[in-house]
Amino acid sequence: MRALILLLILLPGMAWAGAIRLKDLVDFDGVRGNDLVGYGLVVGLNGTGDGLRNSPFTEEIMSNILERLGVNVTGEDFRPKNVAAVLVTASLPPFARVGGQIDVTVSAIGDSNSLLGGTLVMTPLNAADGQIYAVAQGTILAGGVLAEGEAASVVRGVPTSGVIPSGARVEREIEFDLSTLTQMRLALREPDFTTAARIEFAINTEFNRAVAIMRDSGTVDLNIAATQAASTAHAIGRIENILVEPEAKARVVVDQRSGTIVMGQEVRISRVAVSQGNLTLTVQEAPIAVQPNPFARGETVVVPRTIAGIEEEEGTGLAEIPEATTLSEVVAGLNALGVSPQDMIDILKTIKAAGALHAEFVVR
Repeated sequence: MRALILLLILLPGMAWAGAIRLKDLVDFDGVRGNDLVGYGLVVGLNGTGDGLRNSPFTEEIMSNILERLGVNVTGEDFRPKNVAAVLVTASLPPFARVGGQIDVTVSAIGDSNSLLGGTLVMTPLNAADGQIYAVAQGTILAGGVLAEGEAASVVRGVPTSGVIPSGARVEREIEFDLSTLTQMRLALREPDFTTAARIEFAINTEFNRAVAIMRDSGTVDLNIAATQAASTAHAIGRIENILVEPEAKARVVVDQRSGTIVMGQEVRISRVAVSQGNLTLTVQEAPIAVQPNPFARGETVVVPRTIAGIEEEEGTGLAEIPEATTLSEVVAGLNALGVSPQDMIDILKTIKAAGALHAEFVVR
C-alpha cells in the first residue's frame, strides 16, 4: 500500500495572500469565450489509424473529402490504415477577430491506437448556434508514446489525443459591441457578501463617486456612464487592477484517495477529546490434502483449515485537543495525535460531527 500524504497548508493573510487584483476575482458580464467543436479526419498515421470495418464513419468522411477534391471513389473498396476520425475542440476567446489563430485539441473517436505524426485535414469548427466560426488544420502534437510488438505493447501517456498550437483560424466574429453597454455586472467567482461589499467600496473609492453597487453575494453592478470614462473598455481597464482583499470561508478539503488534507486560514476548533485505535481481523485459509496409505483403498480428501485472529493495535487513547484560535494551533493539536493521514481524515470527520470543527468540510 502506497504511503498516504498529509498536507496541512497554512494560508496566510486574507485567507489566501492579501490583496488580489479585481480581474482575478470577478468575471465581466459579456466578456467570455465560446466553445467550438468539429468532426474531422487525421491522415498520415503510421499504421495506427482506425480499422474501417469497426469504424465505418471514418470511411464515410474520407469518401466525402475525396469526392469534394474531385476524386470519385464510389464503389471502390479501399481500407487504408493511416487515417482516423477525430473530434476537434477549441475555445474562441472574447473579441477574437477574423484571421486570428487559436489552439485546438484533437481526440480520436474510433479504434485508432495513436495520432502521433498525423495531420488534421481542414475541419470547420461550429459553435452552439450551428455557425462555423473557425477552420482547423495542421500537424498534431500528441502527448503520449506507443510501442508494440507481436505479443506485447506498452503505452505511456495518451497518444490518442493531441493539440495543434494555433491550429485554427478564426473565420467569423462573435457579434458583441462592448462600447454600447451603459451598465455591466461583475460576477464574483467565489460569491461572498463581504467580498462583494469590499469590491463596491474599492471601485467607488477609485472613482471618488458612487459608480458600483452590490446586488447580492455574487454580483456587483457597475454604472459605466457614471465612471465618465472615454469608453466601456477604458472603464474596465481602470478598475480591473484595483486591489481588493477578499474574504474566504473556513474550509477543510479532504482527498480520500491520496490522503491529502488542506485547511484554510480561518479554520477553528473547539476543545475536544479524541480516542482512536485500529482493529485488524485476519482470516487465512490453509487447506490440507489427506491421502490414503500406499496400496490401500480410498481417495484423496482435501481437509479445510482456517486460521482466524483479531489484533488490536494500540491507539491514541483519550487525547485532548485544546481550543485553537489559529491554524498553527489547529495543526499542532492534530499532529500531537500521531496518527496516519487516513486516520486523521476519520478523526476530522468525527470532530466535525461532534460540532467542534468550525469549518465547511469538503470530501473529494
